[in-house]
Amino acid sequence: MSKFTDTLKGLDVSPNLLHRVLVAEEANARQGTQSAKTRSETRGGGRKPYKQKKTGNARQGTIRAPHYAHGGMALAVKPRDYSKKVNKKERRLALLGALGAKLSSGDLTVVDKISFKAPKTKEAQALLAKNGAGDAKRVLVILAAHDEPTFRSFRNIEGVEVRVAPNKEGKGEAFSTRDLLVAHKVLVAKDAMEMIEATYSAEEAPAKPAAKKAAKKETEA
Repeated sequence: MSKFTDTLKGLDVSPNLLHRVLVAEEANARQGTQSAKTRSETRGGGRKPYKQKKTGNARQGTIRAPHYAHGGMALAVKPRDYSKKVNKKERRLALLGALGAKLSSGDLTVVDKISFKAPKTKEAQALLAKNGAGDAKRVLVILAAHDEPTFRSFRNIEGVEVRVAPNKEGKGEAFSTRDLLVAHKVLVAKDAMEMIEATYSAEEAPAKPAAKKAAKKETEA
């Protein structure tokens, strides 16, 4: 067990933060392209269906009002942006907190190698069963990089999602906080765990502008 995994287990992330990040991820995945017509956008209904008075019926101006069949929709939905903003540090903390929670509960397993030379669903099922994830309803498999044969091996297994570790090239779909929270079991390839550690355990360099200001003050003195 490395120092990084010990740090993950000790992380105390508030449920409120996890909830906000989860809601933001689900909202950002929405397209928001739904659209319905109002009564002014429907075709037809340009004249009164019958005269205003002396019919015994309620007055009507058009047959495209919302209470008519084929009429426009009242308060019609229109395309909109559902995206929510979450700070980078908060997203990172929530992701690491979810990862640490899976480690602490024993639902995360690091596998030496997750790779198949050819698409083999039977081999993928055997790998899941070997690592205690065969009966899990939802399983998350994390690879170091996108591998087509491995992806296709898990593709036909219900409830299994394959993601990759964060990478600078942006290849493959990296796992998210939601992927971790909804999964009952998580299988991580050893090289993928090393990539996660390299990405999130790097120490930030001290700010250079502050050093320049300090040097300037000493020169003035």
